[in-house]
Amino acid sequence: METFAEDSEEVVKLYDEHAGVWKFVRKDRGPLKSIEIIESMFQKLGLSKNEIRVYVYLARSKERKAGEVSEALSLHRTETYRILRDLEKRGLVSSVFEKPLKFIATPFERAIEALIEAKKLRIQRLESRKQRLIDIWLSLPQPQVKFTRKEVFQILEGEEQIDLKANEIIQGTEREIKIFASMEDLGRLYYSGFFDELERLSKKDFDIKLLTTSSSKSRFFIDKIKLVDARVAGSDVEGVPTFILVDQEQLLFMIRKNVDDSGERVKREKIAALWTNYEAFINALEKLFSELWNAEKPLEIISPS
Repeated sequence: METFAEDSEEVVKLYDEHAGVWKFVRKDRGPLKSIEIIESMFQKLGLSKNEIRVYVYLARSKERKAGEVSEALSLHRTETYRILRDLEKRGLVSSVFEKPLKFIATPFERAIEALIEAKKLRIQRLESRKQRLIDIWLSLPQPQVKFTRKEVFQILEGEEQIDLKANEIIQGTEREIKIFASMEDLGRLYYSGFFDELERLSKKDFDIKLLTTSSSKSRFFIDKIKLVDARVAGSDVEGVPTFILVDQEQLLFMIRKNVDDSGERVKREKIAALWTNYEAFINALEKLFSELWNAEKPLEIISPS
């Protein structure tokens, strides 16, 4: 007997009058997926999960009393009042002058703008305090510690942290940078501004080499980047992760994960990276890069007709 194994939250049961049978129909996840994207963005802008739930509920309905919000979202009334007041302080919710007191959400466009501007302001304040913090730190008595080089590593997760690290290590270069970039990472690094810094360094006679896979997309970005020492590798390098070598002393090795804990493929890949100064690891990637570089010909840019 065939059974229906879908998650009950993902399907609804409907009666087909013509066939005289009950049918299970998958829910349309379009709106739900959109809400998930919006909630993820709100989290990155500093709202808690319950604050997001309250704002989204109000934004998608008319003005509501705190009790109605509490009941609809199964939140304790005291917590609901606190959240509403916190959202009001952030400019995301307003009180309606009526009895009983009701609350109304700030229009979505203005709410997003308010959160982004608040985040910018916090960053500006931190920037203004940076030098003072550095001065205070340097004024502290420094311990007399003999420096010894340690081989260390650092795990980075998320595109933002990886892009920041990539820019950090190339800005500290003294002589050479070697990059093997997959087609996927080549585009992402291009839009992050990474290659703007490389172009600047190339004008100062640093030795910069870029190796990538052969595709129309790769050629498009290489043409935009305008680095002289750029080559394409053959099809045998498919699956080789992106890595960046700086001065034979630093390595940033990128990892893409496209499976979850159950081993099933997920729709969106997760990206992580390993930064290290571990000599053996660096030497191995240096050798791989040299072999690939010497085996291929300089990239011929094909201009569109």
